[in-house]
Amino acid sequence: MQNDKIVVGLDIGTTKVCALVGRKNEYGKLEILGMGKAISEGVVRGIVSNIDKTVEAIRKAVQQAEDQASINIKVVNVGIAGQHIKSLQHNGSITRQMTDDEITVEDVNRLTNDMYRLVTPPGSEIIHVMPQEYKVDYEEGIVDPVGMSGVRLEGNFHIITAQSNAISNINKCIARAGLEIDNLILEPLASSMSVLSDEEKEAGVALVDIGGGTTDLAIFKDNIIRHTAVLPFGGNIITSDIKQGCMVMQNQAEQLKVKFGKAIADEASENEIVSIPGLRDRTPKEISLKNLAYIIEARMEEIVELIYSEIVRSGYSNSLAAGIVITGGGAQLQNLVQLVEYITGMDTRIGYPNEHLGKSKIDAVKSPMHATGVGLVLAGYQSLDQREEKHVEVQQHEEYNRVVTTKTASKESSGKGLLDRIKGLLSDDID
Repeated sequence: MQNDKIVVGLDIGTTKVCALVGRKNEYGKLEILGMGKAISEGVVRGIVSNIDKTVEAIRKAVQQAEDQASINIKVVNVGIAGQHIKSLQHNGSITRQMTDDEITVEDVNRLTNDMYRLVTPPGSEIIHVMPQEYKVDYEEGIVDPVGMSGVRLEGNFHIITAQSNAISNINKCIARAGLEIDNLILEPLASSMSVLSDEEKEAGVALVDIGGGTTDLAIFKDNIIRHTAVLPFGGNIITSDIKQGCMVMQNQAEQLKVKFGKAIADEASENEIVSIPGLRDRTPKEISLKNLAYIIEARMEEIVELIYSEIVRSGYSNSLAAGIVITGGGAQLQNLVQLVEYITGMDTRIGYPNEHLGKSKIDAVKSPMHATGVGLVLAGYQSLDQREEKHVEVQQHEEYNRVVTTKTASKESSGKGLLDRIKGLLSDDID
């Protein structure tokens, strides 16, 4: 049964490593049974830079999740991000031998698998191949060609590549933590599964996931992913700006950003001042919230402009009826929606991972910062469902072949019996 299966998502981020244990209830909604978090010190801008520190953080997060959910975790679905992620469009085709037969799932899978053999730049490998649309002979714009008749099957694919070293380092960390990877999933894809509705994907939407080290972008139109990109800027660069601009410690800068930060300086009061404890034997430092907002606004404007230029470059800036959905830890910044709408001129909302969540004892999981983790669990379930469907299809195919073989053998047997009887009658006549 569906609710007997438990899936684990592991989000290895720049600021945190988060493990989420999920199970689907009888209504098909996701229940989070356990959550574990650890400070991530071995990841820089989405890329593992210190194996030992990352392994330690993974172990801590997984241990917490195991204790909460009362299970042993062995297999996880892991997210991957970083500036090394690249995407491209590619066309492929196959010529079918049997012209009279319908196009089957096997034909479509053969075309898709051919894309994984595409030659990529040295040091990179393909992690996702996503069909955009198909063409059967001369008929274009086909979403699902199965069941159609035709000789030549063509497909337009969105292909995502990642650095081989980055994948290898993630595999090392997972293996050293005593775990196995079930699926390696691009993080913006996972986030989209948890915060976007089918209507938004149909109408056209840009998902912007602002993490600690990177900002991930995924553009959907007609329920198909059209463009992906990873920008090497996130919430940590804002924290660094505050640290330098206000002359405070790193952890103090982070607290200032989270508690008092605003993305629009005009929204901050001139007279509000926060007192920060000074270093040893030094007087407390007073920080103007207006100045704090100016520092944040300057950097956020730059990040939003980079996002918008990437949306324009994709060619879909005028096709996104559902506008922009912001998620990730950086989405919690005050007045961010207004700033994005002002710069891009597009409708904007904050994406919370509640679309597929059922009742849960862990309320913290409903925060935008856990959108990727929830999406990784959902992606794990989707993968399980696809494998089950494939297994059923194989069984049905085998059963069909068995029935056809049995009927053929029966016909041959009956035909042979009839022939023997005719021979017998003829021999009697001759006698």
